[in-house]
Amino acid sequence: MSRLLIALFLLTPLASLVSAAEPLRVATFNIDATPPLGSPLCDALVEPVKSITDPLSARGVVILSDEAPIVLCAVDWIGIGNGGYDTWRDALARAAGTTADRVAVHCLHQHDAPGCDFEAEELLASHGLSGAMFHVAFARKTVDAVALAVREAKSKVQAVTHVGVGRGTVERVASNRRVLGPDGKVKYVRYSATKIPEAIAAPEGVIDPEVHLVSFWNGDKPLASLTYYATHPQSYYGQGEVSADFVGMARHLREQAMPEIAHVHFNGASGNVTAGKYNDGSKPNRPVLAERLAAGMKAAWDDAQAKKSPVTGANVRWRVSGVKMPLSPRLVTDQAELQKTLADDKVKATQRVRAARDLVWARRLQSGREIQLSALRLGPAWVVHMPGELFVEYQLAAQQMDKQSIVCMAAYGDYGPGYIGTQDAYPRGGYETGIVSRVAPEVESVLMAGLRVLLQP
Repeated sequence: MSRLLIALFLLTPLASLVSAAEPLRVATFNIDATPPLGSPLCDALVEPVKSITDPLSARGVVILSDEAPIVLCAVDWIGIGNGGYDTWRDALARAAGTTADRVAVHCLHQHDAPGCDFEAEELLASHGLSGAMFHVAFARKTVDAVALAVREAKSKVQAVTHVGVGRGTVERVASNRRVLGPDGKVKYVRYSATKIPEAIAAPEGVIDPEVHLVSFWNGDKPLASLTYYATHPQSYYGQGEVSADFVGMARHLREQAMPEIAHVHFNGASGNVTAGKYNDGSKPNRPVLAERLAAGMKAAWDDAQAKKSPVTGANVRWRVSGVKMPLSPRLVTDQAELQKTLADDKVKATQRVRAARDLVWARRLQSGREIQLSALRLGPAWVVHMPGELFVEYQLAAQQMDKQSIVCMAAYGDYGPGYIGTQDAYPRGGYETGIVSRVAPEVESVLMAGLRVLLQP
């Protein structure tokens, strides 16, 4: 090497000799996911679609960094489980050019909305009940539409120079639905709409009162807002009036305030959290709840805007933890009876649908299949993705696992397990853990171990 080249080499900053980290980039997508008239709603538990109060959506972000693409998708449906969840993730992964384990699909759990489980549909169809649980052709069409939107979004990526993370308190919305009596057992289940004076008067109980928010920026230009809040989203429902309910209305209020950016909202761990203390089920109360949630979203946005930090593709990490969830004892022993219920055409369709869902989940776990948990590390924030109707204690525990970061949680991923309580909750009874949960009390130790794997430094 000549003396001139040696001199130039010594004078060149080391940083310029090393490939710079890829810039972080983001693309957004948003499609209509409103079911047609006559479609089943709430997994056939309520009246089918008679009218559209407001449309439903499937929306999210594609994140491009140093690694393979990541897709985060929020859907205004009650739940997407088992084979439905696999189908959604596979389709979005192909569209984004990534793998299914880097795709997180979550529902907001509105009850005036459809569900989706293609494994349960296949079982129901074999007993003459195809389409009883959800509108199958519409569901497949929606999957295709979201995949197309993801594919098209990748051609419209925007550079991200900063992320903002923040929190905002929501007043008088969330309350724990399990009101305990003097014996430590559940005395009242404070459903989404509550009219029992004693249940209304009881304290809020264990909740997470804060909206958590992650925002993407290109310099001073805001690009997208991702919000996370734990509550069942129902104000009133069940009359066949499709709606994104008060969480969708709150999101829309933020869209009106900031129409230039994408707004994506996720439901947190709210299996045991409702608005029941503050909601009597009257129609005028829906916009009241929406305004309170929107105020918390704005406070979180303002907090995040004041705390922006630089970010590159190197600041993004994705982790996956596979767990084997323990099967509910009732599903270990009752499968023959469930099969009889499913096959009996004299039994109500709603009961046969529930039997099919129970059987699909039981067979899934007994085959040894794992459930995937995942977490996105994005600068100073964690975003954790969890299955089922998770109790809020899991969200609070995750926040304690990394007190130096803001930990956001989206639940209602794979809807297969239904309610997921804590070990302490199961012997206390109540609707969630006493009747419909598809997992055993030992699930707490399994999921807490999975969370520790995801959130390790």
